[in-house]
Amino acid sequence: MSDASWSAQIEFLADEKIYEHLVERSILEAKRLVRIASANLKDVHLRSRGGSLLKRLAQFVREGGEVHILHSGIPSGRFLETLRTSGLASQPGFSMKRCVRMHIKAVLIDGHVVFLGSPNFTGAGLGAKSKRRRNFEIGLLSRDQRLFDLVERRFDEVWSGKACENCGRTDVCYEPLEEPRL
Repeated sequence: MSDASWSAQIEFLADEKIYEHLVERSILEAKRLVRIASANLKDVHLRSRGGSLLKRLAQFVREGGEVHILHSGIPSGRFLETLRTSGLASQPGFSMKRCVRMHIKAVLIDGHVVFLGSPNFTGAGLGAKSKRRRNFEIGLLSRDQRLFDLVERRFDEVWSGKACENCGRTDVCYEPLEEPRL
């Protein structure tokens, strides 16, 4: 069977269900590793648990977990401020890289949970905002190991710089896989 065609058990999520299943039941329940790919980054505020998701990720890293974020655009000012004030940026279990061509929207959790969908890592995208302020989004959540491995492989190709070899856009890349300067 090729990598492009097989059957996987998936859960279809839309709008606030993305928040409930991805953020509340998956990211906040992670045990060791969260990897996020998104074009845009904003400081997502938690609905039912209150506070900033970024601050919760900082706590997760302080407790021994790891968080790796691969993104494209310049994160919002509030995201960068929370990154600084939470101490997350200086934690050894945290890393963040920027690739100008990153448009993948995926979350990989603990080696077996994978989310693929339309939302960026923003409150409006992940369904954290009220019905009148959130985006219309869809996504797929799965524990299918083959799907997880394929998405992780693509994440790793970009993260490691292997995708830079044939990128064709290095002329607009200020610094390949730029890490944030805080």
